[in-house]
Parts: sequence; structure tokens; C-alpha cells
Amino acid sequence: MTRTHPSLVGTLLEHRYRVDKLLARGGMSSVYRGLDTRLDRQVAIKIMDPRFADDRSFVERFVREARSAAQLHHPNVVAVHDQGFDAPAGEDSGLAFLVMELVDGGTLRDLMAEQGPLEVALALSIAEPVLSALAAAHAAGLVHRDVKPENVLIGRSSTVLTGGVVKVGDFGLVRAVASAGTTSSSVILGTVAYLSPEQVTTGATTARGDVYSAGILLYEMLTAQAPYTGDTALSVAYRHVNDDVPRPSDLRPGLPPALDELILRATRRDAELRPADAGVFLAELQAVRAELGLALVGVPIPPPPDGDGLSDAERTLPRIPAVTEQTMPVSGPRGTRALTRAVPVPPPGPPMSPPTGQQAVPPPPPRRPAPAAEKKPRDRRKLIALVALGVLVLGGLIGAYAFILSDSGPNTSTVPKLVGLSQASAGDALRAAKLTPQYSQEFSNTVPANTVIKADPAAGTALEPNATVSVVVSKGKPVVPDIRVGSPLADATKAIQDQQLTVTQGTPAFSDTAPEGTVVSVSPAAGTPVDIGGQVTLVLSKGPEPLPPVPDVTGRSKDEAFGILQQAGFQPQDGGEEFSQTVPAGSVTRTDPAANSPGSKVVKVFVSNAVQVPDVRFKPFDQAEQILKDAGLQADKGGNGGGHGHGGGFDFVFQQDPQPGSLVPKGTKVKIRGFGG
Repeated sequence: MTRTHPSLVGTLLEHRYRVDKLLARGGMSSVYRGLDTRLDRQVAIKIMDPRFADDRSFVERFVREARSAAQLHHPNVVAVHDQGFDAPAGEDSGLAFLVMELVDGGTLRDLMAEQGPLEVALALSIAEPVLSALAAAHAAGLVHRDVKPENVLIGRSSTVLTGGVVKVGDFGLVRAVASAGTTSSSVILGTVAYLSPEQVTTGATTARGDVYSAGILLYEMLTAQAPYTGDTALSVAYRHVNDDVPRPSDLRPGLPPALDELILRATRRDAELRPADAGVFLAELQAVRAELGLALVGVPIPPPPDGDGLSDAERTLPRIPAVTEQTMPVSGPRGTRALTRAVPVPPPGPPMSPPTGQQAVPPPPPRRPAPAAEKKPRDRRKLIALVALGVLVLGGLIGAYAFILSDSGPNTSTVPKLVGLSQASAGDALRAAKLTPQYSQEFSNTVPANTVIKADPAAGTALEPNATVSVVVSKGKPVVPDIRVGSPLADATKAIQDQQLTVTQGTPAFSDTAPEGTVVSVSPAAGTPVDIGGQVTLVLSKGPEPLPPVPDVTGRSKDEAFGILQQAGFQPQDGGEEFSQTVPAGSVTRTDPAANSPGSKVVKVFVSNAVQVPDVRFKPFDQAEQILKDAGLQADKGGNGGGHGHGGGFDFVFQQDPQPGSLVPKGTKVKIRGFGG
């Protein structure tokens, strides 16, 4: 029987936290519903597996990480109330546990299982609080390392008017596992479907790794499946390293292109190409939501999944997800999963004995019967003397113990040497010294990014425990911001100055795409590191380049006119046909803009559809009628009756109107007359 067996139900941890009900079991811990008997508050109690709890280095690391997580006071972070280690007196082995906020609801995984692909507005309404929680952690120097649907909880809240509140749990616990010596070549920490490429190849865990995982999370919300699947976890990990995440719209056509681009940007294989942290990702996501004109919507609270092993009565109880910080054997792409099981309620009877090594509240001792007769006076005096001596000895022991405690070491904390450490290492060092880090960032030409530049107070300073130490972390050299063509000069200037760089203006240039006075180009290119105060040159637009007057192509064929215009730098377009009394059919009648006027890039070319009247005089009436018909004209024979029997027996045309060679619209009637007609 392990220490996380359901028999722990009824145990009182550290004489305060009562273990009531097993809610979930995972590879590293089990989660119980419990009660804080001191504050009379329902809580969730996470009890570590003995293989971790018996490892001193893990317990120490777990305590530091729990303290770090407890500093995250954010409405979208599952609150950590307390941590402890419950062990029998004189024993090193015991129960390491964490006391957390109890969330009344389900997980994002439950919601996706119920609804499938989420509507865009709902997916963004879940992603925003998730990124807000991660942004708060990144600002405090913490990295989650295991962002996935099982770690996103959706529960009821009195502060949310419609829908549930979204909370992120299990901050920082994977790092504690990694330090406990449990990794091997066959174990991947975290959940492989959401691991960033650098986590797979080097084990590096940074804010950009959380951004990658959050991008995969958003992808899955929109498509109802992770981008990579495989028969084994190693095959999925291989794809993270070697393949680019596909566009979500490939699986779900109709998704906005801006959303596609946002997810692709967050899941770049090169970490430097992703948003720097969750705060930057959140700002970009909110900008896309505003561009799409979508408002935040209420998040439905998911029901418990089918087959969870709970009775109907138990389904009404608040739920929390399975433990999510567990290590994942290489056996599948989604990692080890734990199912929630119902715990039998003990039958009425005497209280259950706690497991070996557990502390339970002892029953009050039975009253001893009063003596049947008084002791002799001599015995009474001896008893009083013995009691007085005992009081003196006890007082001496208490005084000695107090002296030992007061002299056991200084009650101050010393600021460790932080300059040159990474931000994560500096945070670990301060928390180990019982001090609280407060981070700020500065650009530096010489100190690499994410490295401590200075600390205040300086190293060696004695402070009260839990005092705050200001830590300045390098952002590295400034980089040229990404300024789009057509950006206003004021916006571009502010973006450059925000990077502590200097703006200079180059020679203005003509541009067909950038309006006059806006940015045409930036030098050096976006993303280039530049020393603080370095110059960035902006080239502004003079608008479209003016063109020469439009050439006169009137009377030329359409093909000839197009060639002349193209050679002059214009873009000719077909303007259609029109009638002209002076231009023959198929030739250009005019252009728009007109010939010899200041031109625009596009010139419309109009072509004549006039018909030249053929000469049908002295031709038989039947033949003349056919010639006119072939030319697109109509024969008007008037009173000639077809010419037969008129004109003294001459059956041919003597007169026509319009005259031969005239230009007339197609379908015009041509009068033909014979002799005497």
C-alpha cells in the first residue's frame, strides 16, 4: 500500500489539513479534496508520490517552486495556499504536499471533448486569460513548462457574470521533477504533444517555450486536434523538431488569415522568431481579435467526462483535473493520463487508523478515578515538592530551548551574488536565501539577454527574511523593430525610440504602395541588433512617381496602341468599343486619360466599331443586299420591289445612301435604288 492510497482519507496533515476524498491520481502525485480545519475552507491537497517525497533534493526544490507559485496573485492562476511535509517524529520519510485553491468545474480537455472545434470567439476568450496567467508568471521569472488542456481549468466564480472563470494550474512543478534525478533517455518531461522543439532537443525551458505550447493549445481549440500525432511519443517529438506547424485553416477552412498567421508566428521552430513571452503574445492576440471585430464571450463550464467512475451524487462535487506535472514515458503522444475514480465512503464505525508514520489527532485520555482516601500529610508534602521541582526543571528546559533557538543562527538573509546569473538562476538563489525577487529589464550592449546586470541591495547585504531585492535583467542589444511599409512617421519613430535607438531620415523615394509621407523602407533591417543609441534610417514616400504625358495612339490598331503605351511605362487596359465617324473599325478612337494629358499608371484604350459602307452600285439587287448584310448593314430597297420590273428592265442598283466609304454604326439601313426608283 502506498502513501497515496485512498486510505489517506481521514488523515490530518500537520494537524490542520483533513484529507477527505481522492479526486485524481497521476504518475507523480495524487489530488484530494480536503478541508483547512483552521480556516474552515474547502481546498485541494496534492500529495507527492513517495519516490519523489523521499528525495531530499526534490523536496527542497519542490518547496522553492511552491513558494514561487504562491507569489503569483492573479485571477487566472490556481492559487497555492500552503506547502508542507508531514512526517512522524524522528523520521525523514513522510508526505510532501501542496494545498491549493479548489476549482469547481472541469478542464479545457473536457470542454473540447464535449464541443469539438471551438468557435473562434470562444477559443480567443479562453486563450486570453491563459496568456494573461502565463504573462504574470513570465514577469515574475517563472516558466510553466507544461501548458496543455488538462492544466487549463474552467470553474464557477462569483465574480464572472456569464460563463466560467479560466485558470491555469501547476506552475513550476516540472522543474522540480527534473531536479529529482528521475530523467533518463526513455523519459520526456512534460507532454509531448505540446513540447517546443528546444525542449525536445536540449531540455531548455523558457518563456518562448510556453508561447509555443500556448500556440499549439490555440491550434487544438480551433481544429479539435493537435498538429502532430504518431504511434510513439518519440515520433511526435521528432515532428516538433523537424516540421513546421501547419496552418489551422488547412483542417478548418474559413478561419481568418490573421488567426492563421498569429498561430504560425507563435509556433515557429526557431524560438527567436516567436513572441518574446506570453505578454507579447497576448497583445498580438488581442490586436487580431480587435481586427476581426470579435467580443469576448462567456466560457461554458464543462461537464464531467463520461466513464469517470463517479456516482450521480458525486458528480455534483467540484472537480479538478488529474495531476499534470507528471513525467511521461515514451509510449504515446499525449502522455500518461490519470482517471478520476470514486473513493468508497467508509462505513459507520470506529475511526480508521492512519497509515504507519501518519500523525492523527489522539483521543482525549480517559479520566482516572479519584482516590478512595486521602494520602497522608507527609506524602502530600513530598508530592508538592516533586511538583515544584518538576516545574523548575521544565522552566529551565524551556529557557534553554528558547536560548538555543535564538542562538541557532542569524534571523537575517544575505543577498547572494546575482550579477552574471540567468534570470531563472537568480530567482532560485534569492528564494533559497528566503528573499523575494522583483525584476526589471534594461538594454545592454555587453550583457547577454536574460542575464542579471545589477541588483539592489548589492550582494552581501543583510536583509530581513522575505525582503524584496530589485534585479535588473538584460534585454540584450536593442533590435530594429518591424515597421511595415506605409506606417505613419510618428508611429515608426516611437517604435524605434522605444528601443532606445535614434531615428534619421534618408532621401525620400517614390512608391506606388506607400502613401506620401509614410515609411517606404527601414535600414538596418527589422530584427538587426544595434548598439544603444544607434541610428535607424527611415526612407519616406513621395507618393507614386509621375509619368510622362499619355502618347497619342488614335487611329492605330489595338495591338499597336498597347505596345506603344507599355513601352512608355503605362499599363494599358481594354476600354471597350464605341462608334466613331472618323476612325475605321478596329482602330483606336481615344484613351482615358486623353492623349498628351498628365497620365496615371493605368490607361484605358477604346476601339472603333464603325462599319465602312461598301459600294453596291451597278450590282444586281440580290447581290447588293447580300454584300450589305455581310458588312453588318441592312438593305432598304424602298419601293423598288426588289428591283424587278423597274428601271426599264435594268435589275441593278443605280443609287445608294449613305454613299460608299461612309462610316456608320453597325446595323445601319442603306437605301438602294434602281432606274426610276
